[in-house]
Amino acid sequence: MFVLLQLRTILLIALGQIGCAVQALPFGELPFQFHDGFIWLRVTTRSTAQPLNFLLDTGASVSVVDINVARRLGLDLGECVSVTGVNSVTTGYWPQKLSAMIDGIAMPKRYLGVDLAKLSKACSMPVDGLLGLDFFNGKAVQIDFDCQAIKILSAKAARQIQGEILPLEMGRSGMRVPVVVNGNSPQWMRLDTGCASALNWVTSSASPQKCTQRIAVGLKEFSIPSTIADVSLGKAVFKNVPTGVYTNAIFPGEAGLLGDGLLAQFAQVTIDAKRRRLVLSHELNPHFAAARN
Repeated sequence: MFVLLQLRTILLIALGQIGCAVQALPFGELPFQFHDGFIWLRVTTRSTAQPLNFLLDTGASVSVVDINVARRLGLDLGECVSVTGVNSVTTGYWPQKLSAMIDGIAMPKRYLGVDLAKLSKACSMPVDGLLGLDFFNGKAVQIDFDCQAIKILSAKAARQIQGEILPLEMGRSGMRVPVVVNGNSPQWMRLDTGCASALNWVTSSASPQKCTQRIAVGLKEFSIPSTIADVSLGKAVFKNVPTGVYTNAIFPGEAGLLGDGLLAQFAQVTIDAKRRRLVLSHELNPHFAAARN
C-alpha cells in the first residue's frame, strides 16, 4: 500500500492445511486467504461481532483502519494529520486505539485512520484495514503461501529456516531488500505485501513512451507505464515479469516496490526483522505458476 504519513515532525508510511510442508514449527499461526493479489486476514474486535477484512501490508509503517469503519466502531479519531500516497494527498487521523485479534493473537494497539474506499472498490470485498510494519517489529514472520498461513516463529525455529537469504534493511518507513533487474547492479526496493503487482521499478533505462499503461490503486486510481523485465532475488531468477516503470523515486532512497506478484511465487517467505534478513524458500508455490531458472 503506497501511503506516506506526516505526523508532527515526520512519520512515514508507504501508505495449516494437513499435509503442507512446514520448515519449522510456528510460535503462533494466523490463517489468510490470497486473492485479488493481496493477503487477506480476518480480524476480530470487541466492538463488533462481524470480523473485519485486513490486508497484510509490509509497505505501511503503522497499521491502518478505514476511517468509516473507525467511525462505525465509535473510535476516538485522534489528531488530524496529512497522508501522502503515490500521486495523492489526503487527510488521516492518528492514533485510533483499537483492541484487535486474529485467531487469539493480539494485533497492534494503535492505527492510522484513512479512507480506504478506492482500494476497496478495486477488490472483491471491502478493505477495513491494513496490518503494517509495526506487526513485524522484533519478530520472525513466515508467510506460507502454500498453506495460506502466517506463522510467527520462535527464535529457535527462525534460526532453522532454510532458503535463499537476502539482507533486509529496516527503516522507520519500511523494509528494503536488494533486487536485480535486467542484470544490472542490485537496487534497494521496498518489500511491500500491500502491492498486488510483481514489481514497480524506478529507472531511466525504460522509456515510458514505449511502455503499455496499467491502472494502479492506492489512495486513488492512477495509470502507470508497464514493461517486461527479468528479475533476480538472490539466485532466484524470474523471466518476463510485468513491471511498472517510474522515472522518479516513489519513496526517497528506494528504487521501487517488490510486491505480492513475485513474493507469492515462493512456497514460503520469511521476514526475519530481528535478524535483518528475508528468507525465500527454495520451493515454488505450487498454486502459483512461475517461470524461474
